Amino acid sequence: MTTNTNRGGFRGRAREILLAAVRGLVLALVILPVSVLCFALTAVSVALIPIGVGIVTTPWILGGVRDVADVRRRLAYEWCGVRIRSAYRPLPADANPWARTFGMLRDPQVGRDVLWLFVDMTAGFVTALLPAVLLLYPFEGFAVAAGLWRVLGEGGTYWYGFVPVSGQGTAFAAAALGAVILVAAFRWTPALLTAHFRLTRAVLDPGEGELVERVRVLTETRKDAVDTSAAELRRIERDLHDGAQARLVAMGMDLGTIEMLLDKDPEHAKKLLAQTRQASVEALGELRDLVRGIHPPVLAERGLGDAVRALALRLPVATEVTVDLPGRADAPVESAAYFAVSEVLTNAVKHSGADRIWVDVHHTDGMLRISVTDHGRGGATIGAGSGLAGVERRLGTFDGVLAVSSPAGGPTMVTMEIPCALS
Repeated sequence: MTTNTNRGGFRGRAREILLAAVRGLVLALVILPVSVLCFALTAVSVALIPIGVGIVTTPWILGGVRDVADVRRRLAYEWCGVRIRSAYRPLPADANPWARTFGMLRDPQVGRDVLWLFVDMTAGFVTALLPAVLLLYPFEGFAVAAGLWRVLGEGGTYWYGFVPVSGQGTAFAAAALGAVILVAAFRWTPALLTAHFRLTRAVLDPGEGELVERVRVLTETRKDAVDTSAAELRRIERDLHDGAQARLVAMGMDLGTIEMLLDKDPEHAKKLLAQTRQASVEALGELRDLVRGIHPPVLAERGLGDAVRALALRLPVATEVTVDLPGRADAPVESAAYFAVSEVLTNAVKHSGADRIWVDVHHTDGMLRISVTDHGRGGATIGAGSGLAGVERRLGTFDGVLAVSSPAGGPTMVTMEIPCALS
């Protein structure tokens, strides 16, 4: 049993070493051409900015560089468990090429990406190639000892590492060196691949810069949250003043008139009582609508899923809702998600021209994900002054993001994500 266990452990270790060498070799063969190409295109595109061409090409090229860096981040975690963070600054979806170009050039994370390209095609290339070299180089020493030294040493002494091979004795010394290197490969090959990704992390990871960026984003979202709350309070005050409050004042005046008419004109008093009763019903309805706009009772009592279903039932467009929530999020998150969905659905009903809408609400990987899809005319954007811009600000308060896919002619898909845990 012990022998079989040892064999299994040895085979597992050998497989790990071989896999690290192959992965390193693949990285080395891909690193040089891709990094050189990206670095050259970036340099040329930035140089062409003064004549206007670079304004158009630079965002696309830097976006490609970001994609390459993201692939390396993913491989670093999947292959060696090395986490490499990123802290890209968000750009407005409707930003013009000029604003997009200089916004990306001012982004410290983009600067780290470009620096990483240079490091990746130099030191990164070497560190990626080392695992394969360390594993394969010993076999040359064994081949030299097997007689290859006679062919390689025809023109003089052949050097294997620091061993000068000129005869069978020194060939055996080369084999001994190869055996030592092979033992080192057995121990260090996976670590060398990890070293490559740690070098990548040293350049790409924002480090303290992420904290600074995080503070900046929180400052912006806090300001948006304060502004949104102030606007909401003004709306509530306006609705109370112009709606329910005005009706209650009118009801008070009518009741005073009824008091005076009870003895003089009972019939007229009865009519005024009926009108006052109707006004009280309307005022109660307005107050209920106002409370529902602040925090819907169904949301507090039954959660986000049922609240969205209830919202869909009130729409004039057929809406299909799919919910997969094993628990409930915190109340502020549920409220933000509910009103975000409400705004997106309102936009779809008003502007899309669709006759059917699909809403999907689910939670996975610590993220509340909501998508709203319609097959309307499309063309929706997150622009200044649009409802979607307000949704983006609302979600940003909770580190949430909003993505819109809406080509001309449709369909339109609005995806919202909020990091949260369910209870």
